Amino acid sequence: MLDNAVVRNYLIIINIIGFFLYLINKSLYKHTIDGQVDILLTITSLIGGSGGILLAILLFDRKSEKENMMSRVFIACIFVIQCILLLIIKDNIFEKLSLNFSSFIEKNKILLIYLIVINIITFISFAIDKHAANNNKWRIKNVTLLGLSFIGGSIGGLIAMHTFKHKTQKDYYTVGLWLMIIMQILVLVYYFNK
Repeated sequence: MLDNAVVRNYLIIINIIGFFLYLINKSLYKHTIDGQVDILLTITSLIGGSGGILLAILLFDRKSEKENMMSRVFIACIFVIQCILLLIIKDNIFEKLSLNFSSFIEKNKILLIYLIVINIITFISFAIDKHAANNNKWRIKNVTLLGLSFIGGSIGGLIAMHTFKHKTQKDYYTVGLWLMIIMQILVLVYYFNK
């Protein structure tokens, strides 16, 4: 088993590296071939630096555009997944892992109601946006649709995406919604076993 101090120091260092890599990436992106500098950021986020990258985005690059949307969705999901995995390992949940969701649902009816409502709202939001797209009217922002999906409505978003054939060409939806589902399942498994 790894020493807690070693893990803590590693995470501090890799997140500092992620923070500065993002700032370097932001300044170089205009002068390089698309995606060339993103590879290093992706690797850094996957090995634990997603928190530093997310902090740099929040502090210095809040403007969301279609060109940076996938990286933001990816970083946010990876950050939450890594936090939950760290909590699962820290709390040693693997020894007492249970998937008895019926008792969990009975004890957490409000959470179940929330998930149903947020998925319905997300589904309807995708439907409204598709209708607006077909009629050249005011559209719902990608940040709003992705935000609704991120806070629990990813299944509603995925169902709407395929039902209405809407946003199926955008990787931040086709890949992002699946990442959000994985993230939300991990959050629920952790919460369920806490």
